[in-house]
Amino acid sequence: MTEQRRIEAATMCFACGPDNPIGLNIRFAMDDEGRCVGRFIATENHVGFQNTVHGGIIFAALDDVMANVLYLQQRKAHTARCEIRYRQALEVGREITLRGWIEQERRRLIQLRGEARLSDTGELVADCEASFMLA
Repeated sequence: MTEQRRIEAATMCFACGPDNPIGLNIRFAMDDEGRCVGRFIATENHVGFQNTVHGGIIFAALDDVMANVLYLQQRKAHTARCEIRYRQALEVGREITLRGWIEQERRRLIQLRGEARLSDTGELVADCEASFMLA
């Protein structure tokens, strides 16, 4: 995998910004298949209910893995629409593997898909599809 290039405007990103002291600090890289990959372990700071990770945290991680498919190619874009489906609850302390990829491109609109799976079992936690507009 190639290492993530630092894009000036993204250093304080909540999901992947290396300079954000309260962010998720997910490191993303492109794999050999052209997919963006990252890993994340939620802590007690990410709880929604008891020992369950807040759905908004999972959503932010998935939105960002899809955004990084483009950003790691030096293509600036923003989310136009995103729909997520949660498949199971995620417990604090369980590592998830995030993957994002392009499904289709039409002019300035790019359709992407993303998924979050438990790293140890491969079970699907959540998946989503989104439209991004190139800047």
